[in-house]
Amino acid sequence: MDLITIHLEHGVFYFETEPDTSILFCLSTTSCLSLLNCCIHSCCDVIMLCLIQSHVMMFCVFQTIHVAIVCAGYNASRDVVTLVKSVLFHRRNPLYFHFITDSIAQQILSSLFHTWMVPAVRVDFYDADELKSEVSWIPNKHYSGIYGLMKLVLTKALPSDLQRVIVLDTDITFATDIAELWAVFHKFKGQCKQVLGLVENQSDWYLGNLWKNHRPWPALGRGFNTGVILLLLDRLRKLRWEQMWRLTAERELMGMLSTSLADQDIFNAVIKQNPFLVHQLPCFWNVQLSDHTRSEKCYKDVSDLKVIHWNSPKKLRVKNKHVEFFRNLYLTFLEYDGNLLRRELFGCLSEADHNSENLQKTLSQLDEDDPCYEFRRERFTVHRTHLYFLHYEYQVSTDDSDVTLVAQLSMDRLQMLEAICKHWEGPISLALYLSDAEAQQFLRYAQGSEVLMSRGNVGYHVVYKEGQFYPVNLLRNVAMRQVTTPYMFLSDIDFLPMYGLYEYLRAVVQLDMSNTKKALVVPAFETLRYRLSYPKSKAELLSQLDMGTLFTFRYHVWTKGHAPTNFAKWRTATTPYRVQWEADFEPYVMVRRDSPEYDRRFVGFGWNKVAHIMELDAQEYELVVLPNAYMIHMPHAPSFDITKFRSNRQYRVCLKTLKEEFQQNMSRRYGFTALKYMTAENNS
Repeated sequence: MDLITIHLEHGVFYFETEPDTSILFCLSTTSCLSLLNCCIHSCCDVIMLCLIQSHVMMFCVFQTIHVAIVCAGYNASRDVVTLVKSVLFHRRNPLYFHFITDSIAQQILSSLFHTWMVPAVRVDFYDADELKSEVSWIPNKHYSGIYGLMKLVLTKALPSDLQRVIVLDTDITFATDIAELWAVFHKFKGQCKQVLGLVENQSDWYLGNLWKNHRPWPALGRGFNTGVILLLLDRLRKLRWEQMWRLTAERELMGMLSTSLADQDIFNAVIKQNPFLVHQLPCFWNVQLSDHTRSEKCYKDVSDLKVIHWNSPKKLRVKNKHVEFFRNLYLTFLEYDGNLLRRELFGCLSEADHNSENLQKTLSQLDEDDPCYEFRRERFTVHRTHLYFLHYEYQVSTDDSDVTLVAQLSMDRLQMLEAICKHWEGPISLALYLSDAEAQQFLRYAQGSEVLMSRGNVGYHVVYKEGQFYPVNLLRNVAMRQVTTPYMFLSDIDFLPMYGLYEYLRAVVQLDMSNTKKALVVPAFETLRYRLSYPKSKAELLSQLDMGTLFTFRYHVWTKGHAPTNFAKWRTATTPYRVQWEADFEPYVMVRRDSPEYDRRFVGFGWNKVAHIMELDAQEYELVVLPNAYMIHMPHAPSFDITKFRSNRQYRVCLKTLKEEFQQNMSRRYGFTALKYMTAENNS
């Protein structure tokens, strides 16, 4: 951030700034805000000028720093978050991220940044599939595959008016402000046609002496590592970069047959022929922790380091003299609370700021003296969300009968995942409410589980913790939005579905569900035993029910919640039967994917499912009980929210208030037919 002095002489504006700072001269009578919006997304310095009553004011100037990252797939989308956190932690400038992604990474990262709402950060995505034809002809042995070659085509992929950009690998961690690296562009020598800023490779790979018959691609000396690149795009385009690297690659591939280090081999071959292109960066801008690294010769003290590059397939398990320091630095950002990075940058506006302003405007309309203020505020809280935290594979069914189990959980219910996966072989969509540190604990747990790792059709969507309530209905909605099957079974994490329920539900889809509004009720039971011989049939379940091993769900605490299921009729039923909505009815149902979402005003414990079933009834869904389906609730310690509900009178008062407001809202939306809900509530 630099200071600019502004003088006004004879109607002409003069700007004085530090040397080598580019200035965008905007002579306009528009307001400060309009002028700033005019300049904020340019590559030049952003200048805010305001003339008020003939007084010229002095403002801070920010540069927007542009960063390009190639990111594809589920794992890379997760890994790149740590890089982004490290950059955001140290930065004092607006940032503009340019992601070259496949469709998977774009879905994940666009959702993440949209819900992250970091001020002064802009993100654009570029479809890697449209660029594949440019590099698919190059044989590549590197584990990154075709995406490891994408940096070669950035001059084509990125906007033509973008002049300079910092290019980073996803396995980079910053230990300093990225603006320091951006400032190095000023050191490029124009007369020498320097267009690439690179750090020398810190292994002997390109020297060809790592093993017998090792034959690397040609390189200048030790070669250069492309994990961190400064690209002068405008100069590269003038030099016809695309033709330059393509001709070099074609020539070298005649003898080498394939690349071993993806784009890095081709960059080095080009530099070997054209040494004037490169501006060598100090080694601390890319301290490489590869298997054969000599990076410890780069620095005298770890405090000198700027950027750490985990460029070994072993990543954190790589052997290095100072690996503990590097690992701790990485873990700091890996588990760092990303919500803390939402801090404002002084005097800088961006799209995220406008979203924040709208949120603050909404919150300002709430009465902070209202005893239920925190409940009302939670409804508008934007939770940072990382979709598909783990790898996901699902083959779309061709018979339009597939169904996804939907549930949500927190860290204390993690042990239920394996059991549910054993009981339900179909696709699952789960929303997990976790802190950043807990998300890493979950990752380690999942990767260590043979059961979970054997299932590719389970989508894990992490919603990061914020606020004092468990946002149960938001979590359900997040999981529901990621369902891609025609139908979804709305369950809870504490329930084990009967063996074969997945196939059974697929079969009952024939009940004309695609053309009519139906909610198929799966009767719910519970056990008080932590170790249960799970009934393999309805007959076994009825036997355990008679012996007192099982009970109808919440029969002794909340009978009304499931009484309309009519368990007496279910015992002998052989065909589906319809039941009527009653007050406080909250069954677990299978519905079409386009069914209404849950109401976000209900958080923590109480009325979250009741309100949803009421909504289904208001939209004229038929409630149909399935005669040969069941699910069993497993015992667990009381949740924190139910404890608050039981012990805190104000909690119960606020819940009652929210219920009344919901019912009033229903009356406004559905008119006369919704009056029965208020009547039923008053009579219950």
